[in-house]
Amino acid sequence: MLTDSDLSASDRPVSRADLDGIALKPTECDVAAIADLPVDTVAIDYEGREHVPARDVLADLASRATLRVTTPVRADGFDPLGDDSLAEDIPADVGRVLVAGHPAYLTSGERKRAVAPRLGAALEAAPDAWVGTESVERIAMATGATQFELLSGRTERELRALRAAGFDADIAVYAPAVLTDDHDAILDAVGGYVARRRPVADALPEGAATDATAQGTARTTLLAAAEDYALVGSAETVRERVGALREAGATAVVGYPAAGLGDFLG
Repeated sequence: MLTDSDLSASDRPVSRADLDGIALKPTECDVAAIADLPVDTVAIDYEGREHVPARDVLADLASRATLRVTTPVRADGFDPLGDDSLAEDIPADVGRVLVAGHPAYLTSGERKRAVAPRLGAALEAAPDAWVGTESVERIAMATGATQFELLSGRTERELRALRAAGFDADIAVYAPAVLTDDHDAILDAVGGYVARRRPVADALPEGAATDATAQGTARTTLLAAAEDYALVGSAETVRERVGALREAGATAVVGYPAAGLGDFLG
């Protein structure tokens, strides 16, 4: 069971953390079986075309929450300048998150496709879409659409700078989230993720473990990086971080339950 009937929505960790949305990976949970979530937005990440939920599943979820589906504009099925058959099958009331696409989920040919013209064409078809900024920050900003960016230690500073410069488009922030202050649980959930960020990778000792078995310098480095690149700590601690991001200029904060959805729902 993903929910506990004895636990009110306001008492669930995700509610106490005050997140605006939850990002789900269809390879990690059955999105069709998810009960009503105490958040405004549900985003479904892209993990390959074989894992895109069926149209009826998307329609059902969209009837219970504001739903967005991540669609890589270079991938066959979502390419607005080529094969867009999968995009055409997304219900009209389901929003989009347009991204360049993680290379792991693209063929070598798809990776070579130009991003900018495809983002432009996709936004013509879905003008309310969010645009993922990872690896295409300047192109994403040029669209004027809602920016969807990964959390880092620089995010608050960059948000303040953008707002001070007059950038008034919506900015949503995405981050893995672990609603516990248990260091082992944090490292098991996001240690590998933060270790892949370039500054962290450069600081880690060669061959160091990145999960709960990490020791010494590696453990200290990873835990510090988790605070920069993820939302970690008690629900109340995460709530404070979310509040700081909003104060800096974020219009929404979306958390991916890196330790499993049960961590969010209690």
